[in-house]
Amino acid sequence: MLTDGSAIFAFLAGVLAFLFWVSRFSFLQPLFRVLPPVIWAYFLPMFATTAGLLPAEHAVYSWISRWMLPVSLFLLMVTIDLRAILRLGRLAIIMMLAGTVGIIIGAAASYTAFATLLPPDAWKSMASLSGSWIGGTANMIAIQKSVGAPDASLGPVIVVDTVVGYGWMGVLLILSGFHERFDRWTRASAEIKAVISDASKWSPTGLRPPTVQNLGIILGLAFVGAGIAIWIGNQLPSVGDPSVISQTTWAVLVVVTAGLALSFTPVRQIEKDGGQQIGYLALYVLIASIGARADLAAILDTPYFLMAGIMWILIHVAVLMLAARVFRAPLFFVATGSMANVGGAASAPVVASAFSPALAPVGVLMGVSGYILGIYAALFCAWILGQLSLILA
Repeated sequence: MLTDGSAIFAFLAGVLAFLFWVSRFSFLQPLFRVLPPVIWAYFLPMFATTAGLLPAEHAVYSWISRWMLPVSLFLLMVTIDLRAILRLGRLAIIMMLAGTVGIIIGAAASYTAFATLLPPDAWKSMASLSGSWIGGTANMIAIQKSVGAPDASLGPVIVVDTVVGYGWMGVLLILSGFHERFDRWTRASAEIKAVISDASKWSPTGLRPPTVQNLGIILGLAFVGAGIAIWIGNQLPSVGDPSVISQTTWAVLVVVTAGLALSFTPVRQIEKDGGQQIGYLALYVLIASIGARADLAAILDTPYFLMAGIMWILIHVAVLMLAARVFRAPLFFVATGSMANVGGAASAPVVASAFSPALAPVGVLMGVSGYILGIYAALFCAWILGQLSLILA
């Protein structure tokens, strides 16, 4: 068993390097479409711990959790083009918000229905999943840390996220071929045509060749921002019973809000130097460290979580359909608004491009907007689940 912190970090980095390397092979692409890299980044270290190669507890894991989350969130928020998101138009934003409301309602309803079949602290696991389904993996971990869910609880959450979330994505890809029939049912407006004609203007700017100076600025900015946020969070009290706003939550809220504020300044130009990619890399390191502390036995709870997840996503879909009918939204906005919540920036462009390749940048922007909603809306969802846990106890 590895016991030195540097050796453990090197092992996790090696696992990620191997994962990213094999994901490039064309014959493995179908596998990684079904089981995305984030799954492997979690489960490979978990298997290594189960096999006795890694310790289940170590100070290096705590260091990674303390720093990589705010570093990742800060870089992801700074590189958001909020002005471009607002230019998407009324229907895009309405359907994005409708999807978020559907996730919150679905969380409350499915937890109420399955609470007696799930572990006592299952509300924390479902709160973590709400973070993933309102924005993506970074938000999932932020909410997990906020509510104090143990790392072992993420095993079933990631399984449900993959099986149900990507299963729904597959359904949306199939439905994209029937969009004209759906649009007639909703009496869809012509706003989609304007979006298609303007989509090319919203393509992300190209990356510049990285330099030592630029990468040094990005890392320094991210760690200083994270350090300030952690310090501020430590000065503030926990809020809620059960606690939802912890000191970690305060740090996350500070770093997210500060990052969004800086996205309106020239600092956002670090996107061109790879700021967003470094943010994702920090997130993968964090996921690997969490996987190393996971408990394989917790996966046994997955069947009940799966049933709750299916009910949850069906309620999300029902709310979206109702909103589509009321606001006369085309299927494109329904599908992309749903994936912007459930799948985040990785999946929304895939669904958007199924309608038209020119719409992929719209999917990117809608997916990125989930990062913003994912912190604030998922915290509200976590509070609701916490209150339900007291009522149903």
